[in-house]
This record gives sequence, structure tokens and C-alpha cells, in this order.
Amino acid sequence: MSASIAIQNSDLDFDNGTFDSAAFTTAALADWQSLAAVIDHSLLKQDATRKQVENLCAEAARYRFACVFVNPVWTAAAVSLLAGTGVPVGSTIGFPLGASLVSTLLHEAEALIRLGAREVGMVLPIGPMKSGNHHAVHHAIHSVAAVAHHHGAVLKVNLETCLLTMQEKLRASEIAIQAGADFINTATGFASGGATPADVALMRGVVGARCGVKAAGRIRTVAQVRTLLEAGANRIGSSASVAILRELGAE
Repeated sequence: MSASIAIQNSDLDFDNGTFDSAAFTTAALADWQSLAAVIDHSLLKQDATRKQVENLCAEAARYRFACVFVNPVWTAAAVSLLAGTGVPVGSTIGFPLGASLVSTLLHEAEALIRLGAREVGMVLPIGPMKSGNHHAVHHAIHSVAAVAHHHGAVLKVNLETCLLTMQEKLRASEIAIQAGADFINTATGFASGGATPADVALMRGVVGARCGVKAAGRIRTVAQVRTLLEAGANRIGSSASVAILRELGAE
């Protein structure tokens, strides 16, 4: 089995509730193709243009990234540009504030999936989480998960860890997995901090092998990627994906 195939399968190949971070890291960093297979190639800037989205999708098709993530307004364009390539499109809801009504989140999720998105990234309801309203947080995530899973889509829940206390990170991770998240994610990159190995390790420690852990937010080098994978991430989100791959020899 090639390293890249092993990476694709290992998102599902968890053994007895444990995740082997060391083995995953070795396989992911075996070559640039293997690393590309675990990176969500992202363009989530407010001022992103059509030309930039076209370039993003061309890079995704060339390097075979795990997914392309764009804001809702560019979802249809990305789906069209990547048609036939096998690279799925993901899009965001309630991004980056995590302050939308549940009804709005559901409407966005339904609309994006109809446009062809195969992954949905939502931000944790941060205000309710910090207010201790765990029921509201669970309800929002569970509601979106039900829509996503009904259509065969993946749900990634962004915790925006830089805004949470240690106890809130622990509780949010457990709530997200109980509510049906397929991945929990570290950061949007729009708040005061990005992905850290400590947060990834904490999140992986809570969820074990029950869901994936995505490290995202200000990740720009192979060295950063290595530390995050070693901490327990099995997906990386970055807008500097091509530069990262070129560190491993991609052209």
C-alpha cells in the first residue's frame, strides 16, 4: 500500500479507540503527495477574488489536496472548476464568528450541499459555550450534523480554541463529538491565535479515535505541520499549502 493510500484510509482506520499519531505522521510526511492527501487547501479571506479561486482549484487538482475550502459565495464556482477531478469542495457556515442562528446555519448548510459542497465547516457557537449553555451548543452542532449526514456530507466543527479556556476546550470537544461532528478543528485564523500542538493534543485526548482532528489557523511550514501531526492531527487546513509541499520537493 502506498503512503498516500494509507493516509486516505487512516481517517477511518482507528484501532480500539486509539489513534497512532507517530505512524500517521511518518506516513503523511513520506513525500509531498502523501502530505497533500491530508491538507485542506483553503481560501477564506473576505477579499478573495474569482481569479484567486480559479488558481486555488487549479492547484488542488494539480497537487491532489484532500479538499478545497472556500467561503459560500465561491462554492458553486469551485464545484464547477473541480468537476471530474475527484477533489471535493468544502464551505463554511457561521464563519468566522460562530454567532449565527441555528436556522441560518441549517439554511446555509442545505444551500451549500445543493451547490455541490461535500464538506461543511461550522464555527462553534462561542458565546453560548462561554456562557455555559451547553445544550444550545449541542443543539446547533447536532442540527447541522443531521443535515450534513443526511446528504452524505462531512461536518467539521471549528472550536476557535484561542477564545476558550482549558475547561471550555475540553467540554467543547466532547460536546462536538457527542453532537455528531466528523472532525473538530482548532481555529479560523481570524481571531487572536491559530493552531497549536497543545490544543491539538488536548482535543485528540478528548475524542480519541471517535472523530478526526483538524489543525488549522496560521500554518505555513512543514515544521509546523510535523508538530501538529505528532500532537494528534489527521487533517491540516492551510492557505499556504503549495509552499508547504514545495518544502518537500513538489514543483
